[in-house]
Amino acid sequence: MKVLNLYAGIGGNRKLWEDVEVTAVEHDERIAKIYQDHYPNDTVIVGDAHEYLKKHFSEFEFIWASPPCPTHSRFNFLNNANKEEVEYPDMTLYQEIILLQTWFKGKYCVENVISYYEPLIRPIESNNHYFWANFNFRKLPNTKRGIRGEEHEFRKERTGYDLSQYNLKRDFEKKILNNCTEAEIGLHILDCARGIIRAENTSQSSLF
Repeated sequence: MKVLNLYAGIGGNRKLWEDVEVTAVEHDERIAKIYQDHYPNDTVIVGDAHEYLKKHFSEFEFIWASPPCPTHSRFNFLNNANKEEVEYPDMTLYQEIILLQTWFKGKYCVENVISYYEPLIRPIESNNHYFWANFNFRKLPNTKRGIRGEEHEFRKERTGYDLSQYNLKRDFEKKILNNCTEAEIGLHILDCARGIIRAENTSQSSLF
């Protein structure tokens, strides 16, 4: 199964995927290096995921995208409330959803935070996140956040990534781990998409 993993980070959503041929796109070379170390058989591209999607979406059976979320978050709303000049939400998110809805023939999932505004396209809300997908999947319970003041150690244990060898600044490491989608969520959604694709292929084959 050919999978495109956009805004891949260090691969939290990809961690439990098996029997897949993955192309991952990540713009930060440092983060892409960590991803490649953990998934040496994946094709890792350091570049603009937004542009890569537009040019290559038709080459894949399943696409996962986690576009940048800070400008959509409820935390950003509180930040804007204290500024003289507010910040636009990044509409990259909706551009990609519309492209996939309109042109992509496979299955897709776009993940983002719960926004401070009413979403412009209705998502599935699951595990304290929004998901836009062209298939249904069972909603998962919210993940525990950890005790206040100990969130970083909790995320390290929860994600299962040991980044000590990379000598990262603590704030940067914290950001990387916080951006990891839970591996169980990534597996659950991929398995749902894979099951539907197999069923569709079987149905199509039975017609001939």
